[in-house]
Amino acid sequence: MGEIRLEELSASNIAAANTLSLKPGQEQFITPVSYSAETTVTDPAAAWQRVARLDDKVVGFIHGNFDPDNDHDEFRACIWRINVDADAQGQGVGRFLARALAEEARTRGFDRITVMWEPGTEGPEAFFHRIGFVDVDQTQYGDVIGALAL
Repeated sequence: MGEIRLEELSASNIAAANTLSLKPGQEQFITPVSYSAETTVTDPAAAWQRVARLDDKVVGFIHGNFDPDNDHDEFRACIWRINVDADAQGQGVGRFLARALAEEARTRGFDRITVMWEPGTEGPEAFFHRIGFVDVDQTQYGDVIGALAL
């Protein structure tokens, strides 16, 4: 396996990020209801979007949010979305992306990052728990709020 590299989302890699494949059953977990509701009030300037490249192929995407003044603590420093290509899952890409966002959060002065997911057997819960997130709350829509202490 080659080295995983982080790269800003750009015109040259967005098409590849948009076509990342999923394993069967993962489609329903792409965007929790809580995130869909929050997008109406999210500041686009707070977005942190990166892709992961393995060799020369885009194999992952992360969208983070850094908004220290957000009224909701769970949206101040969070993983908004993380996608890893089906063929690259299990190779450390998701962990790499989450760590990159955690490091960025640390440099911005945050002491934790959060993520939300919809519960379900094919969902991302096991992944987030494996990389250190712990359940801290639940949204009004039933999504789990996980947090990773920095």
